[in-house]
Amino acid sequence: MRRGWRWFGAATATMLAMASSAAAQRDSLNTAWGHPDLQGVWDFRTITPFERPEELGDQAFLTAEEVASLEVDVVDRNRRLLDRAAERVSAGGNVDRRADGTPGFYNNFWLDTGLRTVGTRRTSLVIDPLNGRLPALTPVGQDRADRQYPFDSYSDLDAGDRCILGLNAGPPIVPAAYNQNLLLLQTPDEVVLLTEMVHTVRVVPLGEHPRVDERILQWSGDARGYWDGDTLVVETRNFVDDRRWTTSNPIGAVGNTRDLRLVERFTRIDAETLEYEFTVHDPEIWTASWTASVPMRRSDEPLFEYACHEGNYSVPNILAGERALEAAATR
Repeated sequence: MRRGWRWFGAATATMLAMASSAAAQRDSLNTAWGHPDLQGVWDFRTITPFERPEELGDQAFLTAEEVASLEVDVVDRNRRLLDRAAERVSAGGNVDRRADGTPGFYNNFWLDTGLRTVGTRRTSLVIDPLNGRLPALTPVGQDRADRQYPFDSYSDLDAGDRCILGLNAGPPIVPAAYNQNLLLLQTPDEVVLLTEMVHTVRVVPLGEHPRVDERILQWSGDARGYWDGDTLVVETRNFVDDRRWTTSNPIGAVGNTRDLRLVERFTRIDAETLEYEFTVHDPEIWTASWTASVPMRRSDEPLFEYACHEGNYSVPNILAGERALEAAATR
């Protein structure tokens, strides 16, 4: 009998210790005012593609062996491009990508897409639709996708070209190129979201705050946040319509309407992981809403100010190039 009581006491003590440890860990991930602590610098680099490659069909997840193979391939590619002989760049149809798939605008070492897939081993960042690919466009959306914009003025260039917004800043935040870090700060009444690229800052009021008039449109929209359990939800509307999103963003090719509504969800999974999920609703452009998930990893590195267009002549050069093409066509 004594042995039984000793076993019971030891088991109870163990369970209480485990519960105490779990509670302590949970409390350590909370702010002083009780909300989950999402603060810090979060790295959203990944080699996981935005959409699932068509050849993977219904395969939603990679095996551990497939993940290892992909990550080794990235290291090998980076080393090969670093070591190869210098080449003279020639004009082509796409300045972003050459025929062999290598970048055409920068040397490869400038780019920083990371070396890892997302920790979930998903085959795409898109999680809805279940096929991991974006839904079909509406006729309006398809017309926009097919439209060829002439570079008549600076307004024909997208928000990234003009350094108004970072090419991976969003919203929504989508991995692309380099400087892929998010600084998140909290108070009981607000959340601040600062992306490194062009240091775009969003200050999101929490709770019941009236929205701005629907006629007032903003580059990053009008955001309001609230807590859904342990998840921070940020709902944004009043985007500048057809704002020419950067092409690295999936909305880039088709733009948006004033009806665009973006819902972002931030969930602290553990000490090292922040789950970022967003859903795009724009029924005039897309035949259905769609959702993507981007797990972010904690970073101990500081953010530095990103300078854009300081001594950069890209916009006048692009417009001058278009004028030269027009002049050549009339000869």
